[in-house]
Parts: sequence; structure tokens; C-alpha cells
Amino acid sequence: MKLHEYKELYDHLGTPEDIDFLAENFGYDKELLLVIYTQRVVRDTTKRFYRVKDQAKKMAWAWQHGSSFVEVAKRFDFPPILTALMILEQRKVNRKTFWKMLGDLDRVQDRRLRKELGDASSTDIVYSQVGSARQYARGRWGETKLQSWLKGKGLEYRTEKDLRAEYDKTPDVLLHRPVELDGSKKYWIESKATFGDPYEIRRHIRKQLEPYTDLFGDGMVVYWFGYVDDVDLPVPEGVSVVDATFFETPPSPYPYVPVNLERATVPGAERGTEVDLAD
Repeated sequence: MKLHEYKELYDHLGTPEDIDFLAENFGYDKELLLVIYTQRVVRDTTKRFYRVKDQAKKMAWAWQHGSSFVEVAKRFDFPPILTALMILEQRKVNRKTFWKMLGDLDRVQDRRLRKELGDASSTDIVYSQVGSARQYARGRWGETKLQSWLKGKGLEYRTEKDLRAEYDKTPDVLLHRPVELDGSKKYWIESKATFGDPYEIRRHIRKQLEPYTDLFGDGMVVYWFGYVDDVDLPVPEGVSVVDATFFETPPSPYPYVPVNLERATVPGAERGTEVDLAD
């Protein structure tokens, strides 16, 4: 995807409803749009988190005087789940208890609290447990596709889980024998079930791609939902960026299901796995 097209999509994904609108009117894949929307929400939330948290007492006052979590969230232009968390922290509810309540609303005895936490979960398609489960499942989907391709090619490898005891930084796959691409041998592959825009790729270069190169040599990263291909980025020498078409043509899409129809199924998850929640 070209940068100008991506920027236009990014700018027009302001609400969950925009996902359906852009898909139905312009033919974009809904899961791709959800991925980009999620990245936009997370970045905005991370940028504004502490400024909004400074208003937590005002948010709690509004809730105590009848405004719902969702109404307060709209007023502060902030994700409903994190809004509810900030408000309840003002009432001495710790984070562990909060996520436990979200995971089993039927056990929340206060009727208002139970209803409003349910409404916040239904409205927030990023930070709710359903949203987090979706991101987790998407990540596992990408890793499964990668491993299926490697097995089909007869390529042996070690997984991130296999490597953790030996290394601080671990790619998703470390190959026993490298593969050739772009004139170099690739010893490792990183799977990203996100869209590789310049911000995302730069973040991954700093946190993962550079350390992997130092430890294991040349490698590659796959962005299963595509990437911006007309911007020069400081990717480490010997690292290739690819999308799903490298592994299959045409690529099989992720099966989109409206987020609010899904159930959160991440074992023991209290927070998002693919999305870094603000601390």
C-alpha cells in the first residue's frame, strides 16, 4: 500500500462504524481496517494517557453523579474500558480486581456497575477482553501460517518459546538452515499480525529487528496485513520486509467476525497481548 492511501485510511478510521463504511463503500478488507483502527486508538491512548489520568477525579465525580462509563469516555474522548478503570481506581478498586470483574460480570453484585461494565465492554472494541482476545488470536493466526509454510518447505526451526531460556530477545522463528531472499541468507523470521506503517516498522526496528540482527544475523519480518512500500525506512542491513504474498498467492484473509459477536477466549488474559496497554 502506498503512503498516501494509508494516511487517507488512517484519517478516516475515527470510529468503529467507519470500518463497515469503508469496507462496504471502497472494498477494503474489514480485518485490515480493524487492524489499522486498533493501531490508531492505541497510539492516541498511549500519547494522551497521563493527561487523561490527571482528570480521573473529575471523571469519577461525573460517574458518581449519574454519567455512565461510556458517557464519560465520550466526554474525554478516551476508550471506555480504560475510562472505567480510572474511575474505579478512584474508588479504591485495584487493577487485578477490575480485570477480574470484567472477566465474570455475572459475579458483579452491583446492578449499575455490572450493566455499565458490560456496556463499556460492548463499546470498546480495542481494550475490552473481547478486543484483546481478537488481537491475541490474530497473532496466533499469523504464527500458525508461518509455521505451516515452513513445514511445507521441510524447513526445521526453533520457536520463540524454545529460545526464551537462552536469549533475552527472541524472534518467532529461528531457522536451522537459512533461506535465501534479497541476496542474503535469512536466519530468522518475525511474524507481525499488524499493518506495517512507518511508525510501526520504526518501533519494531528499535525493539526487535536490530537486536535480532545483532544476535542471529540477517532475517525477515512479515506483516500479514501489508505494509507501506514506498517509504525508505532504516531497516537493518540484511533484514527484508515482506507481506502475506511471499508465503501464498493469493493470500487467504483472516476470517472477519464483528468484534462484539466474539467471546473473549484468551486463557488467563487480563490485558491485551498484541496491543501494549498504557501503564
